[in-house]
Amino acid sequence: MNVLIVYAHPEPRSLNGSLKSFTVDRLTRRGHEVRVSDLYAMGWKPTIDAGDFPARDRGRPLDLEADSKQAYTTGAQPPDVAAQQADLRWADAVIFQFPLWWYSMPAILKGWVERVYAYGFAYGVGEHSDRHWGDRFGEGVFQGKRALLIVTAGGWESHYSERGVNGPIDDLLFPITRGILHYPGFDVLPPFVVYRAKKMDDARFARIRQELGKRLDDLWTDEPIAYRKQNGGDYDIPALTLKPGLEWAGVSDGDPTGPRADGGDRSASAARAGDAGAARATGFRLHIRPRV
Repeated sequence: MNVLIVYAHPEPRSLNGSLKSFTVDRLTRRGHEVRVSDLYAMGWKPTIDAGDFPARDRGRPLDLEADSKQAYTTGAQPPDVAAQQADLRWADAVIFQFPLWWYSMPAILKGWVERVYAYGFAYGVGEHSDRHWGDRFGEGVFQGKRALLIVTAGGWESHYSERGVNGPIDDLLFPITRGILHYPGFDVLPPFVVYRAKKMDDARFARIRQELGKRLDDLWTDEPIAYRKQNGGDYDIPALTLKPGLEWAGVSDGDPTGPRADGGDRSASAARAGDAGAARATGFRLHIRPRV
């Protein structure tokens, strides 16, 4: 299988650098082809602007959607953008690896998404009507491909629990897993998160490598997050709201049961983190199909 790693960390000798090297080695040893987009090493341009559309009509204001569509359909994109799109087409699976900075991905990685996800490539595809609101959220150019996040965070795991001060990790990553990845069609696997990234010794790093190795070995067999498909019947179109009665039992009244990205349930997660009474009707919970 072909695996693309999109990697965002400025220091090669960091924990992220070591995890990236381990990931490349593990996948290669298992017979997979691996490509790495090391954004800092590449000097990736993180901002999308008029320079990304050299053939645009400069007599009118910049229109990112229209100009992106024109550049993509006419082959007038910058070479770095076109090359990354080719790598995405080539890949059977994509791994985004990054540290959690200010509750999100580093700006350079967000800029990669904004520039590479062109109109007509990652969005703006498929029929748009009152019956089918485009090929997105489970459909699209990346349908049939898999995606995994490898994320490091400085806080404790409990800090990212239901009652944790930072909020649940599934909610923090929801704009990435549901928006950036599931929107254009990826089957999104539960994220692999390393907490307390600054508190690392040899024994703990060995355990993390073992756990990550298992996740990489199971990249094509693990169950993805059961995100609802936009055009699968769960949403009213064109309002694009979840139909009444499809919520997880208790999700509206504060029952802490429900799904997590790792396939467990919220009550189990809460118990481990000491917050069994916690519950919130989050976007993550509403947009996952119940297990049957």
